[in-house]
Amino acid sequence: MAGNHIRSLNSHGIVAIRDREVSSADLERVLDAAQAVAIPADQRVLHTLPQDYVIDNQEGVREPLGMSGVRLEAKVHVVTCAVNAAQNIEKCVRRCGLEIDDIILEQLASAYSVLTDDEKELGVCLVDIGGGTTDIAIFTEGAIRHTAVIPIAGDQVTNDIAMALRTPTQYAEEIKIRYACALAKLAGAGETIKVPSVGDRPPRELSRQALAEVVEPRYDELFTLIQAELRRSGYEDLIPAGIVLTGGTSKMEGAVELAEEIFHMPVRLGVPHGVKGLGDVVRNPIYSTGVGLLLYGLQKQTDGISLSGPSNRDSYRSDDEAKAPLFERLQAWVKGNF
Repeated sequence: MAGNHIRSLNSHGIVAIRDREVSSADLERVLDAAQAVAIPADQRVLHTLPQDYVIDNQEGVREPLGMSGVRLEAKVHVVTCAVNAAQNIEKCVRRCGLEIDDIILEQLASAYSVLTDDEKELGVCLVDIGGGTTDIAIFTEGAIRHTAVIPIAGDQVTNDIAMALRTPTQYAEEIKIRYACALAKLAGAGETIKVPSVGDRPPRELSRQALAEVVEPRYDELFTLIQAELRRSGYEDLIPAGIVLTGGTSKMEGAVELAEEIFHMPVRLGVPHGVKGLGDVVRNPIYSTGVGLLLYGLQKQTDGISLSGPSNRDSYRSDDEAKAPLFERLQAWVKGNF
């Protein structure tokens, strides 16, 4: 799930600990309390992502299960999305004869496949540059702290090329993939490309450097907007691991070098890791989100729970599948309150 409709905020919840030892039911109750925030009627909670927990006055607890105390507090990152957008994705998938188990934020999925634990612990900013949007996720101390969406990405670059070179959009996309460079000084002045014309006009020859001069301002604008978002979030000085670029539009020649000039911090290209087979094919930033979804699903199966928190656990399952977990939660609530 991605798009301009994505919203996020940090929240926290506090509950009393039953039996003075943190149980799974306590964790669910505190996450439910943390996500009880006012959101617009056309939005729904997509994720409730735990950052850390506080037991009594002990802060920075990451695995509270089994610890003793009387009060449990959870600090979480809540992500919301448009109800209609989620329903449309659900309809598309079901019309293909498939069922949805869960919906996950795009940059969160990409983070599963391209970020290392050390980067997330130290502090890193993931920038997933796709076709329609650029998605940002900031991690520090092993947890997600901030997410944002910028409505500029690869489609705008393609449109710029089509307008500047006066060529149809489908040819502009092909030119972008094969010849474009995000940093004009890296393109040789003697290199030329053939540009198809509109209608029956013959193709024209253009220098690759002229193409780079069309592309570079758009990437410069995008990276400047990302830097402004970093400053607005307050985490600009808390990401010593730097920036990780991923997504199909990030693989353009010169993108990493231009980003380093603008951000003044380490920048690397993020490709999926941790998967075997078809390594040469998969190690491409285009597949970051797809591979991340597979890794997310694998971890979800291994843990036996939804990683997005209790809010999503039964949202996309059939009625028969959802009844059992719902009954178990009702049973736990009754035991805890009576």
